[in-house]
Amino acid sequence: MTKVKFTGVRTLDFIEKFKTDIDCLEYISDIKWADGYRCKKCNNTQYCQGKKPFSRRCIKCRYDESVTVGTGFEKCKFSILIAFHIIFKLSTKKKGMSTLELSNEFGLRQKTCWDFKWKLQQVMKSSKKHPLKDEIHVDEFLIGGIESSKKGRAKEKSKLIILGLEKLNNGVGRAYAQVIENASSKEFKPFFEDYITKDAKIITDEWRGYLPLKKMYPNLKQIPANGGKDFLDLYIHVINLKAWLRGIHHHCSKNHLQGYLDEYHFRYNRRNKLGTIFNELLLKMIISPPIPL
Repeated sequence: MTKVKFTGVRTLDFIEKFKTDIDCLEYISDIKWADGYRCKKCNNTQYCQGKKPFSRRCIKCRYDESVTVGTGFEKCKFSILIAFHIIFKLSTKKKGMSTLELSNEFGLRQKTCWDFKWKLQQVMKSSKKHPLKDEIHVDEFLIGGIESSKKGRAKEKSKLIILGLEKLNNGVGRAYAQVIENASSKEFKPFFEDYITKDAKIITDEWRGYLPLKKMYPNLKQIPANGGKDFLDLYIHVINLKAWLRGIHHHCSKNHLQGYLDEYHFRYNRRNKLGTIFNELLLKMIISPPIPL
């Protein structure tokens, strides 16, 4: 797609590839117009050089289109080089970075970093093209607050999450998580439809909220939780996710929690393909329409 696609996770290699804003704009240009130019105003395919570096001006209607217009980078409040650095850090670092860390490292206001990171979280959402299959373990868990001592799924002031984890012969595969309002089949159903194949072997605990889903997922099996021992990989995943939220971000509101879940699992599901993760996230920003705050 591009002339030379960047791969790797070494900071020195990244700095060598992207030294200036011009390097970044050229890289975006190669991706944005890889399939040819077409004017956004009149659909003409012929152009000349525009006013800004790598921008293109339609020779018919004279519309001048910059490299970042119509992408997730539109109206970025800081240099495109810093934007590239932030994308590299958030995609290749195992735990990502908090907005405070980004602010300190790049000399930006924390609110500015938060706005840009929120945009990145929007494109980190799953495409839903790779649903979980084979054997899947599913459970819900709480984030924040104190779990109720009462029986059932009372969540008090906590945020309730449903999680699906793919079991493989040699470990675990992909995972997805979604914020839900309550532990009912009505809330579970959209998650199952988006992220789990109909013929998958699904294993959950004995919570009654899963019972109605057996009509759509005939291989759904309920077993005793056994104190979490029969869902050990799921339990470890939840512990790691909670530790990441507490250790890196300390707190996130319910309204923004889904974004952090998407960010975590974007990296998690590509943990064996870190060499291309930066380029993938960058591509998502380029093909994304402008993201309003």
